Amino acid sequence: MPLNHFNLVFATKLLIASLLASTLIGCSSNPPAPALAATADYSYKIGPGDTLNIVVWRNPELSMSVPVRPDGKISAPLIDDLAAMGKDSTTLARDIEKELGKFIRDPVVTVIVTGFVGPYSEQIRVVGAAAKPQILAYKQKMTVLDVMIAVGGITDFADGNRATILRTSENNAQYRVRLKDLVKNGDVSANVEMKPGDVVIIPQSWF
Repeated sequence: MPLNHFNLVFATKLLIASLLASTLIGCSSNPPAPALAATADYSYKIGPGDTLNIVVWRNPELSMSVPVRPDGKISAPLIDDLAAMGKDSTTLARDIEKELGKFIRDPVVTVIVTGFVGPYSEQIRVVGAAAKPQILAYKQKMTVLDVMIAVGGITDFADGNRATILRTSENNAQYRVRLKDLVKNGDVSANVEMKPGDVVIIPQSWF
């Protein structure tokens, strides 16, 4: 027997309410994000798009600024292809010394990162009802407030207090975060530290 208009509207409203209830229950089951998350031993890892200043002591002709290619490698004088992605600047400097050591005696290399993007696995991603959803480079002691300032806050249609942080470094654990209280009401108790690779998910409000 076909549904009449009244029954169809009622069934639709019932389905929406059911979906909303299940979403709220799922959100409430996530623990709140810990206020402190940064680790003292964090070391910046080089990623595609970074700019590196390579200084070879007493060899200015070998010193130059180079970009890290999309494949994570660099090219420089006497070096055709050298993997840089995922390394810190000190490790990369030692690798460059090994390569240059094939041509010059006892090279001393310093690598300075001057443009920061970072590897994909450590970037912060903001998706959903942010004013400007985007990808950000992680910085030590970065907080969710820093992230919100960078993306322009949340939209008028965001359900900010149902936002979550997906923490890829903890096997995709999800934590609740109160973005509306933080951004709209200035409640600094809702501010939490980020970890490399975090994904901030901001749902839209149903109302």
